[in-house]
Amino acid sequence: MHNLLILHSSGRVNRSITRQLASQFRQQWQDAFADAHILERDLVASPCSLVDEPWIAAAFTPDSEQTAFMRQRLEQSNTLVKELMAADHVVIGAPLYNFGMPAALKAYFDQIVRVGKTFAFDPAQPEPYTPLLGQTPVTVIISAGDGALLPGGPLYHLNSLEPHLKTLAGFIGLAEPDFVRVGYDEYQDDRHLDSKERAAKALSDHVRTVVARRRSQAGMLEKVVG
Repeated sequence: MHNLLILHSSGRVNRSITRQLASQFRQQWQDAFADAHILERDLVASPCSLVDEPWIAAAFTPDSEQTAFMRQRLEQSNTLVKELMAADHVVIGAPLYNFGMPAALKAYFDQIVRVGKTFAFDPAQPEPYTPLLGQTPVTVIISAGDGALLPGGPLYHLNSLEPHLKTLAGFIGLAEPDFVRVGYDEYQDDRHLDSKERAAKALSDHVRTVVARRRSQAGMLEKVVG
C-alpha cells in the first residue's frame, strides 16, 4: 500500500491554485501505484478544534490515567496523528495568508504536535526534545499573492510560512519539506501565468522523483522482509 495524505488549507475551492496542484500530485500518484490509498483532508470545510485548557490537560496526562472526557477531547487529535503516522508521503496545500500559514493549517498542527505521540520530552536530557516520526517526505504547495514574498524576492524576509513549516516538520520528525511555489496571484498578469506553468512542470518532475524513490524504498523493504 502506498499511502498519500493531502491537506488542503485554502479558503478558496474552485479557484484555489494549491488545490489544483495537489490534484495534479494525486493523479500522478494514482497513475504510479495501483494500490494507492489517498486520504484528503479539507481543513477549511472540516476545521480542527482549537487548543483549549481541557485539551492541554488531557494531552499532558498519560494515556492510562485519562478520564473518558479527556479521551473524548483528544479523539480528533488521535485520529489526525494516526493518519499522519500511516502516510508514506504528505502533501500540504498552503496559500500564504498575511505573511504566514492559514489559521486552518495552524489548528491542524496544534492538534498533531503532541508530546509522547509525535515528539518526546525528557527535561533530564541535554537535548530534551526528540522527534518521533520517521522522516516521512513532505511536499508543500504554496501560492502567494505577490511573488516578491517568495525566495529571491525583495519581500521574502516577510514570509514566515516557509520557515514555520520547516520548523514544525523537523520538530516532529517529518523530512524537510520540498516546496512548489506559485506567485503573483493578486496581479493576474503574465508573471502569474508563467509562475503557474513553471510550478506545474516543477511539480510533475518532483512527483516522478518522489515515485521513483518510493519504488526503490519499497523494493528494498520487500527484499528485507523476503
